[in-house]
Amino acid sequence: MKSRVAILSCNKYVYEDVYDTLKKALSILGGIESFVKPKSRVLLKPNLLMAISPEKAVTTHPQLVKAVVRILKDIDCHIYLGDSPSVWFKVDLQEVFEKCGMRKIAEEEGIELVDFNHPIWKENFPLTKWLEICDCFISLPKFKTHTFTILSGAIKNLFGLISGMYKAELHRRYPKQKDFCKVLVDLYAVVKPHLSLTIVDGIVALQGDGPATEGIPKSTNFILIGADAVAIDSILALITGLNPLHILTTQEAKERRLGIADLKDIEILGDNLLSFIDRDFKLPRTSWVNRVPSPFLDIAKLMMRFYPKIKQLNCLQCGLCTEICPVGAMRIKNKKVVIDYAKCISCFCCQEACLYSAIKIKKSLLAKIIGV
Repeated sequence: MKSRVAILSCNKYVYEDVYDTLKKALSILGGIESFVKPKSRVLLKPNLLMAISPEKAVTTHPQLVKAVVRILKDIDCHIYLGDSPSVWFKVDLQEVFEKCGMRKIAEEEGIELVDFNHPIWKENFPLTKWLEICDCFISLPKFKTHTFTILSGAIKNLFGLISGMYKAELHRRYPKQKDFCKVLVDLYAVVKPHLSLTIVDGIVALQGDGPATEGIPKSTNFILIGADAVAIDSILALITGLNPLHILTTQEAKERRLGIADLKDIEILGDNLLSFIDRDFKLPRTSWVNRVPSPFLDIAKLMMRFYPKIKQLNCLQCGLCTEICPVGAMRIKNKKVVIDYAKCISCFCCQEACLYSAIKIKKSLLAKIIGV
């Protein structure tokens, strides 16, 4: 049985344009009531990585959220919106809501902003209690690159359902990309029964060394929706010019039969997918590792590595990176952030947390020579 997704062109964050595009995309798939029953309690989970303006393309844009809210209000739903930003514990969630534009939307539309504290354990994860309180859950990821998982899309957005510092603990326990991506798929398997719909903000994406301030905004001009997160992530990979199975979460989810990854088994409705494929889309510099043939991969990993490096001129010594590091590899010394590379596991949580674009990727010598 094929998975069905809808992709439609949308060129700017003008509310009327976003609303009309989303309404049309949902209509193609049978309407919002094919996914959400009227009068339901609905949890919306955008990507709210940090307290930053939506124009930076790091977070889900508020105009997309507003359009989703209006469509749900048309069927008399009670709407909650929340996230557990990044992986550190000192984040001011109210500031995140304010800077990302969610506070304004909530006040204008009369929806409830919620935090993900006081979790409940579901299998091996401390997940927000709002998954149980609400009748259904809609994920609103931002289309972004990610230095550790290559892409941040439908499956990766679910990581924000985990409360507080446990996200950092998972990075500490699973420092290898393949193992960490398996954990993300474990999470998807737990959350999947609650997940009614994924709506991707692909109007302006983040390319390069995302998912935060080191990434580069890029107009990609689409909204992508569907119920199958694996199919959604497969389409996002194709848009960047990647084989979907080069994304380890997609590969793992396909092997577990949690969704459809093969293009021939995905019914793509709306506009022509070929019009969105961008061969010039800049992937993270770390993405080479997923494209190396597996017989050579272990050798290549030993010889070519990537590390975080502090751009001291940008650094304000705010201390977020030192607090977030899951293995304690960073500290402030003589008014500078220093990294103990013997401890560093290259998870790039520090780069993900940095508000000031002060952490870049450092290549090993061989990686520089080869030009990856």
